[in-house]
Amino acid sequence: MLISNVVLTGKTVLVTGVAGFIGSNLAKRLLQEIADIKVIGIDNMNDYYDVRLKEERLKKLSSHESFVFIKGDIADKNIINKLFNEYKPQIVVNLAAQAGVRYSITNPDAYISSNLIGFYNILEACRHSYDNGQTGVEHLVYASSRSVYGSNRKVPYSTDDKVDNPVSLYAATKKSNELMAHAYSKLYNIPSTGLRFFTVYGPAGRPDMAYFGFTNKLVKGETIKIFNYGNCKRDFTYIDDIVEGVMRVMQHAPERLTGEDGLPVPPYTLYNIGNNHPENLLDFVTILQEELVRAGVLPTNYDFEAHKELVPMQPGDVPVTYADTTPLENDFGFKPSTPLREGLRKFAGWYMKYKRRTMKYIPIYTILETEISFKIEKYDIIRDERNILPNIEFHEEKEAKEYCKKMNEEAYREMCDDDLNALLLETDS
Repeated sequence: MLISNVVLTGKTVLVTGVAGFIGSNLAKRLLQEIADIKVIGIDNMNDYYDVRLKEERLKKLSSHESFVFIKGDIADKNIINKLFNEYKPQIVVNLAAQAGVRYSITNPDAYISSNLIGFYNILEACRHSYDNGQTGVEHLVYASSRSVYGSNRKVPYSTDDKVDNPVSLYAATKKSNELMAHAYSKLYNIPSTGLRFFTVYGPAGRPDMAYFGFTNKLVKGETIKIFNYGNCKRDFTYIDDIVEGVMRVMQHAPERLTGEDGLPVPPYTLYNIGNNHPENLLDFVTILQEELVRAGVLPTNYDFEAHKELVPMQPGDVPVTYADTTPLENDFGFKPSTPLREGLRKFAGWYMKYKRRTMKYIPIYTILETEISFKIEKYDIIRDERNILPNIEFHEEKEAKEYCKKMNEEAYREMCDDDLNALLLETDS
């Protein structure tokens, strides 16, 4: 095992993409566990997905006095230079990137701006952090992706494998990040570690990921598409395992060494962080459905089969991906191990709370079964804490639905935010 050579206590850490899924969870752990640490977070707060989710993550971080948030884009060189000059971060964790394989097919500009120009700005700032004899950046850790393996048929994916055949622009930008970091490590002796993440999931995750998107559609009664007719396999990695891996890697920077030619040996390395256990997509969907029912997100009699559609593989996707994590285990004594059911159970529990907190209004279709003689399907059941529903027993479904519709329309018009807060279960997700 490697011995730690980077002390986090008392340091200033820059986390880019701090309002993102991994960035916010990493910042939270650093602030909670490391003494005298200062976390500088930057995020452009773009609307690739619901900004409210990013704002909720930031809200929790902002309660820490040692957290500083800067709203800005890493593609803006002036912002990055100003940040480095003012705060002089000693550890940099670059998690800012335009994510999504399929989105890159239709929106390539976003990937060039954030993933290439933005990362170049970070590398340049790290380079100049050593100017005038300054100690500068002790360790640059950056996010790569399992997508760099492209159409490789050999599994599990190893960091020793060639990754010269990306099947999406997103993958190409991540491979470019690795090449750029290697060049800067060689030229300017910047200790750099790239992390290839494998299908990260968990509470408050990205809504564009399959598990989150599936849940949203099922709640709405829509049909979910299962690609490659359900025969895809993915290495689903729970967020806490990802953060634990990043934390351990941060504390050991590649050694600065001199080669036989008298020139620096690039202080550069790569690791996979994945569960090392591929799950069939159909099995994944089954477990997700079971946990959504268990958490009360979906009713017990939900017709799952009616909401599934098996479809061919999408462009840019590959059938099987999972990680060889042997180097991570050997160097840090760590391997992701959260079982899929445990991770999805935590997600489902969070989703139920999040759903309640973000509802714009409460449908009064959701009358307790004790107040009517049947259950109106497809709607959640919420207790009538305001006593706005009379004690009426309906004998016909049509009659009940008409009454509920009328009450719902009135409630939609009249309910204010204060009233809503009284009805919703306010819990910390």
